[in-house]
Amino acid sequence: MDDRHIVVVGAGLAGLVAARHLAAAGADVTVIERRDDVGGRVRTRTKDGFTVDRGFQVLFTGYPAVRRELDLEALDMRAFTPGATICRPSRRSVLSDPLRDVRNLFESVRNPEVTTTDKVRTLALRQDVGTRDEAEIFASPDQSIKSYLRDWGFSEDYIDHFVAPFYGGITLDRTLSSSKRVFEYTFKMLSAGQTAVPAAGMQAIPEQLAASAREEGATFRLGKRVEGLQSDAGGAVVTTSTDSVEADAVVVATDPKEARRLTGVESIPTDAHGCVTQYYTLPSESALGEGKRIMLNAANPDPNTVVPLSTVAPEYAPAGEELLCATFLGDAAQDESADDLFEKTNRTLEAWYPERYFEDLELLDTESVSFAQFAQPPGVHDSLPGHRDVPGRAYLAGDYTAWSSIQGAMRSGREAAEAVRTDLSA
Repeated sequence: MDDRHIVVVGAGLAGLVAARHLAAAGADVTVIERRDDVGGRVRTRTKDGFTVDRGFQVLFTGYPAVRRELDLEALDMRAFTPGATICRPSRRSVLSDPLRDVRNLFESVRNPEVTTTDKVRTLALRQDVGTRDEAEIFASPDQSIKSYLRDWGFSEDYIDHFVAPFYGGITLDRTLSSSKRVFEYTFKMLSAGQTAVPAAGMQAIPEQLAASAREEGATFRLGKRVEGLQSDAGGAVVTTSTDSVEADAVVVATDPKEARRLTGVESIPTDAHGCVTQYYTLPSESALGEGKRIMLNAANPDPNTVVPLSTVAPEYAPAGEELLCATFLGDAAQDESADDLFEKTNRTLEAWYPERYFEDLELLDTESVSFAQFAQPPGVHDSLPGHRDVPGRAYLAGDYTAWSSIQGAMRSGREAAEAVRTDLSA
C-alpha cells in the first residue's frame, strides 16, 4: 500500500474508520468532506452553555466495532442506568435489568406494566440471542419485530407499553414493523455493555476517530463538496467544486443519497426514518428525579421518550441547570411547529407528574433530522450493496452496507479498507 493514493469521500464514522485503517497500512489518504468539520450524522454543538447533540443519540459500548475502534476511557463515557421508566398519566414505574441493576430488582419485579410471564420470557430471549453473533443474527430468517415478539408469546401490553416506545427510540419506528434482526442484535448488545454518551457530546466520537486517522498520516480537506466520480480498473478521479483529484482508489463514505448520486448503485437504500428532538432546560431544583433512565411514553407517541440528559452527563448543562430532551418520531413531527411540540411535552410531563407544574420548563433547541436512519423493514439486509458494487476502483463504506447503526458504520469502514488493500495488493 506504500505510495498508493486513496481518496475517502465523507468524514462520517465509516469514512473515518476507513481512512485510519488505510493510512495505517501505509497509503497516502486524503479525506474530502463537504462540511467544515467531521461527524456525518453524529454531531454536537453548544448553545447557551448546553451540549446539544444532533438528535438524541447514544453509544452501545458492547458493539464489537466500538471496542475495536474507540478509546472509550478517553471519551469519558457517562452511562445510563439499565432499563427504563415506563410512564403514563399519574403513574411511573421502573423496569430494569435484574442481572445488571440489582439495586432496583424489587421495584422491577413489582412493575405493574409487565407480567411475570413476560419477565420470564425476556430472560429466555436474552439467553437465546446471547448465543448468536452478529453474522448469525443478520443471516437468520426475518420478520417484523412485532410478529417476532408475538411468536415468542409476549403479551400485547408488554409490546405496546415497553417495547414500542423503547425500540421506537432505537429503530425510530414505534409500529415495530422493522426487522427483528435489529431487535435481536441490539437486545444482545444492551446486555453486553453500557448505553452511554461521551461527557463532551456524541461528536467526540468522530473527532477521536479523525485524530487517530491524522496520527496515521491521513490528511483532510474540509468544506469541499465532491461533484462527480469516475472509476475504472486503473484508478479513479474525484471532481470537487474547485479541482480534480486522481487516486488509485476511492472510498465513497457519504450519506446514502449522496452515495447513490455519485456511484449510481441503485441498491443503496434511500427510504428513511426521521425524528425531531427538542431540548429543554429546568432549574436544578426542578429536576425530574428519575435517575439516569430513559423515560418511555406508554400512553401515546408524543413524545416517544423523555431523557434527563444532564442527570446522566452533568457536563451537558451549566451549573444550576438541568437539560432534558424529548424525541418525536416520524414525518408528521417534522411538519409541526416547535411551539406545538413543546406544548405536547409540557402536557405530557404534567400528566406524568400531576403533583407539579412545569412553568419553569423552557425550550432551548429543536433538532429536526429527516434522514436519521435508512428504513429497515424485514428482509432489507439481504439486498444491501456490497463494498465492491461500484465498477472499477471505487468502494462503498457506510452503515447501508450492513445495518443502520454505529456498529454497522464502523464495521463497514474497516471492511471497505480491507477490500481496497486486498485489491491493490493483488
